[in-house]
Amino acid sequence: MPTAREPIYLAPPHPSCLDEAELLSQCDLTKGRSGGPGGQHRNKVETLVRLHHAPSGVDAHAGERRSAIENRAVAIFRLRLALATEVRTPVSSGEIRSELWLKRCTRDGKLPVNPGHADYPALLAEALNVIWNSGLDPKKAALRLCCSMSQLVKLIKDHPHALVRLNEARRAAALHTLK
Repeated sequence: MPTAREPIYLAPPHPSCLDEAELLSQCDLTKGRSGGPGGQHRNKVETLVRLHHAPSGVDAHAGERRSAIENRAVAIFRLRLALATEVRTPVSSGEIRSELWLKRCTRDGKLPVNPGHADYPALLAEALNVIWNSGLDPKKAALRLCCSMSQLVKLIKDHPHALVRLNEARRAAALHTLK
């Protein structure tokens, strides 16, 4: 039976849901120079931003923008996505939906959220936590989250790395992969 990388387990709250200041207080931030095209300015200024989330060991970086401030914002968003994909937190019994989930999920079970939106990493983390807690079964997770299974799977598909990680775990558990 194939094995999958185990997710990183942390105590609540999920780090992707933390406000920026609190998240950054858990991170090591370093700056550097980016390689590649961009002219003389790029080779002289340290605009690459690297973030290392100490409690989980998850890393993210950005260096494609011309300013360190812009790259910092991109790196934080990428870190939130990586944390949502790699880190799991426990799910309680009873009502599990966060305020954000309740606000974003419509009455007919749709999740209208763009993968570039600031809310997306927190919603992705919540969805993946519930799926892991439901034995990797998106149907059970959708029932607990009061949304349609297709909307839940679509939310995960919007971040391809999250779908890959979920499918790795499902294969290791001898379950069919999601498409």
